[in-house]
Amino acid sequence: MRCASAYDRAVAKHQHREHRGDQLVLAARRVLTAAGEKWTALRADVFDVLAGQDRPLSAYDIADSLSARSGRRIAPNSIYRILDLFVRANLANRIESANAYLANSHPGCHHDCIFLICDQCGHAVHLDDDRLTDALRDAGRAAGFGEVRPVIELRGRCESCSGA
Repeated sequence: MRCASAYDRAVAKHQHREHRGDQLVLAARRVLTAAGEKWTALRADVFDVLAGQDRPLSAYDIADSLSARSGRRIAPNSIYRILDLFVRANLANRIESANAYLANSHPGCHHDCIFLICDQCGHAVHLDDDRLTDALRDAGRAAGFGEVRPVIELRGRCESCSGA
């Protein structure tokens, strides 16, 4: 278990549990079925591919992977519909700048993630900083916008690619 840094303790207003592997799949399934949706074989396969990567994947990436696995063509339109459902159910996050998706490692926890994306290898991680996203939401409201949704993506080079 990772110890919380001073940054983590200062920033977090909420507690959530990061899931990996089989636990992530189980958590995602629970969240989706609790929302009244079915956990179909294709939805499970899409989530499995998405959860198996640490870089954002497009619907085409997922369709290609599933097509190769199954030996039959899976249409990207079907994948987009599933990804839209996953985003609505908080099982996946959309990386706007890449039109790609990442599995949410803490399904059921609703807040705005800040994404760090490596320009070289595509690795992506998220940070949680409710103070920052709340401040942006407040600024949007002060400017006269109703429902605002912060989308924060930072691009650069990850530790592995920067040679640090």
